[in-house]
Amino acid sequence: MTTFSRNFSCLLGVAALAALVATASLFADSSKTTAHAVTKIAEGIYVIRHPDAPDGFPQGNTMVVIGDDDVLVVDSCYLPSAARADIAQIKQWTDKPVRYLVNTHWHYDHQIGNGEYAAAFPGLDIIAHTETRNQIRGYNPGWFARYDELTERIKKTLDTGIRKNGQPLTAEQRPGLEEAYQGRGGVAAEFASQPGRTPNVTFDQSLTLDLGHREVRVLHLGRGNAAGDTVVFVPDARLVATGDLVDSPVPYIGSGFPFDQVVTLEKLLHLDAAIFIPGHGDILRGEPGRAHIALLRDFLKDVTTQVSAIVHRLGNNPADYEKVRAEVEKSVHFDAWRQKFAGDNKADQDFFDGFPRPGVVQAAFAQTWPR
Repeated sequence: MTTFSRNFSCLLGVAALAALVATASLFADSSKTTAHAVTKIAEGIYVIRHPDAPDGFPQGNTMVVIGDDDVLVVDSCYLPSAARADIAQIKQWTDKPVRYLVNTHWHYDHQIGNGEYAAAFPGLDIIAHTETRNQIRGYNPGWFARYDELTERIKKTLDTGIRKNGQPLTAEQRPGLEEAYQGRGGVAAEFASQPGRTPNVTFDQSLTLDLGHREVRVLHLGRGNAAGDTVVFVPDARLVATGDLVDSPVPYIGSGFPFDQVVTLEKLLHLDAAIFIPGHGDILRGEPGRAHIALLRDFLKDVTTQVSAIVHRLGNNPADYEKVRAEVEKSVHFDAWRQKFAGDNKADQDFFDGFPRPGVVQAAFAQTWPR
């Protein structure tokens, strides 16, 4: 994994991402979630959406699938307290044990709550792609160790008015960053007692589970948002949880493998699914849901095609990145894509311009390095 294609929080810096998310409006969906919400999708299948953490970090969606014998959960949140609240909710729905927890990928907002599930359900198997297990094992200790350092970096930005990249902190950015800074103490306290838990069951291509008269297929369709992207398909409900391969309405593309993601999304569309549970944002249903995935595929195809052509002309040396980025900005109609994803929602528009717009170009450029 290259420097350009690491975790999405590294693209803008944690402070900038927190400010960007925290300043989004109440009505922005993928860019900011302000309320806890539970949706019953089918008999025994629920989706839980979580408000963003006090430090401004988003929290991924969680899906719960209940069979006659066992329960499977998809993704365990960023905050341990959010995971504990979900566990309490699950115990109200059923007295069956959570037997399986699937991590769709390694990003912190989808797996830091693993330890809470392991403590609550002895005998739990935490399932992930082999690469996801390796990334969780590698990155989690550093995230906890650097959390206080990152807090001090945010404080310095607020005190000096200068961001890490040397640019001034704008009046528009300051309130969100101040809010994120104020919330970091409570989050740090949660992390201090967080046991953490690495997946103990791995797979490379697919894994089929029987929850008791309910089959669940755990699939790696290919790389996209991360190297070990996993989707969870429930055939009897024609439903699939996508992780951050798909988000709604604005994609979280701050890193990853956009060339691969084009192909992976095409495979996703070939599943016999009518309901898609994104990693962030509202549930996607029917043809409008499939159209959103196709839109994301086409956006990635447009950007990667232009990056490839421009790299062939200008070169793929890291020193060439700014030249390539400038040319891509001229070649891709980003304003039109922003309108398609964000509509007239100012917060989602700002999120698109500040996060996936630069992120997808950086990630695509990084993928040209091995050439």
